[in-house]
Amino acid sequence: MNELARRRVLVIEDEPRYVCLLTLNFEGEGAVVRAAGSAAEARAVLAEWSPDLIILDLGLPDEDGLALCQQLRGQSSAPIVIVTARGATPDRVRGLDLGADDYVTKPFAPEELLARARAVWRRASSPAAPSRFESGELVVDLASGQVTLAGNPLALTPTEYRLLELFVQHAGQLLTPEEILRRVWGPAYEGASYLVRLYVSRLRAKLGRAAPWIETKPGIGYRWRSECPLPRRSGETLSDGGAI
Repeated sequence: MNELARRRVLVIEDEPRYVCLLTLNFEGEGAVVRAAGSAAEARAVLAEWSPDLIILDLGLPDEDGLALCQQLRGQSSAPIVIVTARGATPDRVRGLDLGADDYVTKPFAPEELLARARAVWRRASSPAAPSRFESGELVVDLASGQVTLAGNPLALTPTEYRLLELFVQHAGQLLTPEEILRRVWGPAYEGASYLVRLYVSRLRAKLGRAAPWIETKPGIGYRWRSECPLPRRSGETLSDGGAI
């Protein structure tokens, strides 16, 4: 199945060669493409047309693309893929923080861009995840950000909460340290795997009896167990003890 077939794609790009390249490749996937060469033109298109996917260049002639990205995210739920020659880490971090779903630098392989576009479309169109997650005595309210353990509020730092949220939203799925870093801390922290070890340890300490839900696969990563036998007696502990 081709996820891009019949999807409406808005290409916001002022370089004719890239407009042509993007249009040809997305139309080759069966998408319906409209192009805008400036921020003003993009707004005009959006006033009359609702895209399913937005491809955004940052080097627009009338406005910085990052500012436009923020505005687009405020008025459209369509996934945004930034495609730009600006590959510096601060630009990448800023773009993702402002609501872009992916960031691709020029020059790029059309096959990779299409694969990324399909991936963000799948994520955007997947059914909404449950807003409440329960594992034994642990309850995570993903809508409010409240966490309770055995009925008592659990105090977590923002980073600890984002880590726990990532684990429970991907229960049963193995997550590598690199993926955890990217999702919790962002691309600017690439290579800082010590942060993952440190915060997993801190989270386990706060989870107490629920800590065994976090499983370590030595040399590979971590996962939230789908099933986990918790300790039954006071003072009894259960730990896989591994470290990445």
